[in-house]
This record gives sequence, C-alpha cells and structure tokens, in this order.
Amino acid sequence: MSRSIWSGDISFGLVTIPVALHPAEERNELAFHLLDGRDMAPIRQERVNSVTGDEVPWEDVVKGYEYEPGTYVIITDDDFRAADVKATRTIDVLGMVRAGEISTLFYDHPYYLVPASTAARKAYAILRDTLARSGYVGVASIVIRTRQHLAALMPVGDALVLDILRFPYELRDSGDLDLPGSDLTSLGVTDTEMALASQLVEAMTAPWDPSAYHDTYREALLDLIKHKAETGEVLKPPAAEGQPAGGELVDIMSLLKRSLDERRAAGGA
Repeated sequence: MSRSIWSGDISFGLVTIPVALHPAEERNELAFHLLDGRDMAPIRQERVNSVTGDEVPWEDVVKGYEYEPGTYVIITDDDFRAADVKATRTIDVLGMVRAGEISTLFYDHPYYLVPASTAARKAYAILRDTLARSGYVGVASIVIRTRQHLAALMPVGDALVLDILRFPYELRDSGDLDLPGSDLTSLGVTDTEMALASQLVEAMTAPWDPSAYHDTYREALLDLIKHKAETGEVLKPPAAEGQPAGGELVDIMSLLKRSLDERRAAGGA
C-alpha cells in the first residue's frame, strides 16, 4: 500500500470519520538526468546563499514570506498548522451537488480515502453507499501542506475518492478565445454533415475499458533507449573524485438524525 500523505477526519454533519489520504495516481514518468554535454558528468543543483555564495545545508533552509521588498516573515511547519488547526485536520463536507453538475474542467487530482481505524469502517461505508445511491457528490474543503483546496468527495467502487477541484479563479474564461459560435448555419454546416458526424460517433462507441489504451509515446521512447543501449550508443561520465562511494465506537444513526434535524431547523431541508 502507498504511504498516506495526510490524515484527519471527514466532517459530515456531526459525524466524524477518521481517514488517511493516499495518492490515486501512479507516477511512471521516465527519469532523465541533466548532464554536461562535454564529458557526460551529471549536473548537480545546489542551494546557494545569494549573498555569500556558500552552499546552504537543508537543516538551515526555512520558508519566508516577503511582505515588504527585502523583508521576510519566517513561517514554520507549526505556524502552518496553528493558522487554522481544524482546517488542517478536517475534510469539511460543505454541501452536496449532482455529480454531473461539476464540469470536468474543475477536476484536478484524485486521492483515495482509507478508514484510519476499525471503528471508522462502518461510518465510512454508510457515507460511501449513501453517496452511491443518491447520485450526489460532496463538496468539501481540505488543507494539504500549505494550501486550502476545494474537493469533490465521491464513491468509486469500494472506495471514497477525494478529487481536488480547481477554484474558479484558476480557470481561464473560454470567452477570451476565438471559437466558432453555436449558429451552425453561419458556419455553412449542413444536416448531412451533422448526420455523418453522428454516425461516426455511434460507430466509435464502445464500453469504457482503460486497459485498451496505452502510452504509445512512452513505449516508443523506451524502445529507442533500449536500441541505443544495445548498439553501444551509451556515454558514461568520468568517475567522480573525492565522493563517498481506531477511535471509539459511536451511534451513527443518532448522529445522522441529529445532523438532519439541525439541517432542517436551519432551513436546509
């Protein structure tokens, strides 16, 4: 199992569900190294003090916010957590929307949520199956590292998935682009062309099978690398010198009823 990158609670009304956040994406990118083209030695990137020119060890590196030119406020990991303790430990479900209402443009990065204790499994399953049956997704907020995100909480098979959403300000307005309008007549589009296009779409229609698709460019690049290695087109850098070779059980039904009553009393029903 992958390592979790965050742990906290899903806050759903008065129900809290301890969970851990795991990446849903598997990184399989080819790693390329920057080399000095003269002798093929790897290029090393160093942390250098801009005033003294000395290399800065990791233990002396801190984060600073420049609030005036040349003047910084140092922010520690404890400061990030202390700014809003609840926000850094909670996936706060703000509301529910139909899954189809969220444009695909907003979806950015998926994560799996895993129950963090045996006691959390029941509440986790209730929330997951309730969302699956209702057709709704939860709109939630979460702080990961040093940034707050909007997110969609949704069921995918046996898992609850938290998909990070982009905020509206992070998307460009398509109105700024030179796009053809919806008046097809002015574009010279005929009924026959539309009918043919529709037939083509139907002909290409098939059940979604992700295993049927491959990263053909990555495969071709690996073949090229293998060929160059087998034919001797491999350059080795010179030898480096001077370098060392379950929380407590709770009454979920009661909490759900109380949450619903509070929502109704507040006019949310």
